Amino acid sequence: MKAIMLMFDTLNRRHLPPYGCDWVHAPNFQRLAGRSVVFDQAYVGSMPCMPARRELQTGRYNFLHRSWGPMEPFDDSMPELMKQNGVYSHLVTDHQHYWEDGGGTYHTRYSSFELIRGQEGDPWKGEVADPPMPDMVGMKRMHPMIRQDWVNRQHIREECDFPQAQTMERGLEFIRTNHTEDRWFLQIETFDPHEPFFAPQNYRDLYPHDYNGKHFDWPPYGPVQETEEEIRHVRYEYAALLSMCDHYLGKVLDMMDELDLWKDTLLIVNTDHGYLLGEHDWWAKTIMPFYNEIAHTPLFIWDPRCGKQGERRDALVQTIDLAPTLLEYFGLDIPTNMQGHVLKDTIADNRKVREAALFGLHGGHVNVTDGRYVYMRAPVSKDNTPLYNYTLMPTHMRSRFSVKELQEIALQKPFAFTKGVQTMKIKASGYNQAHSFGTLLYDVVDDPQQQRAIQDADLEQTMIGHLKRLMEQNDAPPEQYERLGI
Repeated sequence: MKAIMLMFDTLNRRHLPPYGCDWVHAPNFQRLAGRSVVFDQAYVGSMPCMPARRELQTGRYNFLHRSWGPMEPFDDSMPELMKQNGVYSHLVTDHQHYWEDGGGTYHTRYSSFELIRGQEGDPWKGEVADPPMPDMVGMKRMHPMIRQDWVNRQHIREECDFPQAQTMERGLEFIRTNHTEDRWFLQIETFDPHEPFFAPQNYRDLYPHDYNGKHFDWPPYGPVQETEEEIRHVRYEYAALLSMCDHYLGKVLDMMDELDLWKDTLLIVNTDHGYLLGEHDWWAKTIMPFYNEIAHTPLFIWDPRCGKQGERRDALVQTIDLAPTLLEYFGLDIPTNMQGHVLKDTIADNRKVREAALFGLHGGHVNVTDGRYVYMRAPVSKDNTPLYNYTLMPTHMRSRFSVKELQEIALQKPFAFTKGVQTMKIKASGYNQAHSFGTLLYDVVDDPQQQRAIQDADLEQTMIGHLKRLMEQNDAPPEQYERLGI
């Protein structure tokens, strides 16, 4: 038995043909849908990148206890459990957050790993002189990450130079080298189609359109201030990068065909979250509430044991389900701290695994959905307090916690999942904008674009019941209930 996970970052469900998009060139995603089970009710859990990857490994929510950060000493890691129990786990990725302070303990959980450099503002190539840069829309022109990105681009000239192309080729190399061996898990993970939407010209040529504005392939994290022409242009830039992803997905499917891997290889194609491309008058993620463009994700799974293909599933599933699903596939014990569910029977016959799903960002709205309704609970105070990080690994995305942050730490008694270990309790600053958006409730069946928030006191109480029950199951800190006014 073998397993392959092909993971894209920022893969927007609404831009994929299997989910109804009729203008993006992505024939291999359509081909994948014909060879797998397509999930119509897949949702994120913890946002964004590394919190989602902690969930991917641990099978439990991250966002109620801490923000972005490394794996904790008490965490149960899915690839590490494989490594310890006779299943070889390999990661090949160009996701540059893995080698930052806040992600440095993830890739080392695998038996082996390959890291490809050059995505986004990865501090890869060192050049003291400023690179040539165009006038641009969106991110500030001389922001350090923007500058570094343009340094990197000087070394990415042909398609084979692009980090995604190298990542996929290294993944294919692993498959070809090891396809006759048994009991291995391969995670091929590309940062694309995450911004900046930088793709070879041949993919951009798939979307001809008139545009005479400034360079624009990296939207800001904030409200839309750009023109309709600029919005339309950057959506085509995203689509071009998505078409590149589709091309390399096709190469993986071709190798599955060539080596007859369908008979004994589990295939998961997934993402960590979606993205706002001007919808709701916002760009990107993390600041505004998590509308369905962000939270409602694509998911495709082929399980050779049941052989179901070309079918759809409406059971409510999440990122936390993938770790127990993979462990069960290889016959390994599932740690009691994993909250996710094994999807074997859901893949086979649409078995329901949960009544509701929790999702959010540390310090932001806490959200819950039952598949019909989405409830977004905002903090009740403008200062978004009280809020703490509970961790033994005090690092942010690209830095350690500051000396000032660490001067008032306290020890917190163990949570249910910390295996008797105390954690540091450190005052945190949340997203103070969350209060200004207020609490929102949507019927995403009658209003899939979430244009009309509804007022229904009885329904709100039902959704609060789901919210509190799931928070209690996660052993949420007491102040989270106070912060949310529930």
